Amino acid sequence: MKIITETPRLIIREFNLDDAQAVYDFNEPVEVNRYTGDAGMCTSLADARNIITDIWLKEYAEHGFARWAVVYKETNQVIGFCGFKQETRFDGVDIGYRLHPDYWGKGIATEANQACIDYAKAHMPLDEVFGDVIPENLGSVNVLKKLGLTYLTNYYEDGLKVDRYRISLNDI
Repeated sequence: MKIITETPRLIIREFNLDDAQAVYDFNEPVEVNRYTGDAGMCTSLADARNIITDIWLKEYAEHGFARWAVVYKETNQVIGFCGFKQETRFDGVDIGYRLHPDYWGKGIATEANQACIDYAKAHMPLDEVFGDVIPENLGSVNVLKKLGLTYLTNYYEDGLKVDRYRISLNDI
């Protein structure tokens, strides 16, 4: 289990198959995937294992990074994901997160992804990172802004407006 970085409250590490129950648990609440386009993709432990194996572990091997597990130190539980993915839709790197609702509104998404940005500046050959968000998802819009991403453009996908934000890792 490769640890990427830590914050006072969190351990950011690579996922492994032992995390399947946690992946299911943080994806299960309907409100978690309300704005993601991933609703219905993780409805069983088998789905969670497939996400870990077919997406994250594959991307770790292919790109050297993918979404990372967010472990809450106080409980040693995986409560969500954070970090980067190579986005083939626009040939860039996307930053994102997903947390169980019990951990919303506590600054964890900002804390976890700021740690990822700091890690990327020190250890990854990235010039810029993008963040896509449905404008109605005000919590995520605020997280992107707190991280220093600025509005770039918008596009429509599956009939929904998506705002794209960007941060240059060379300017900060």
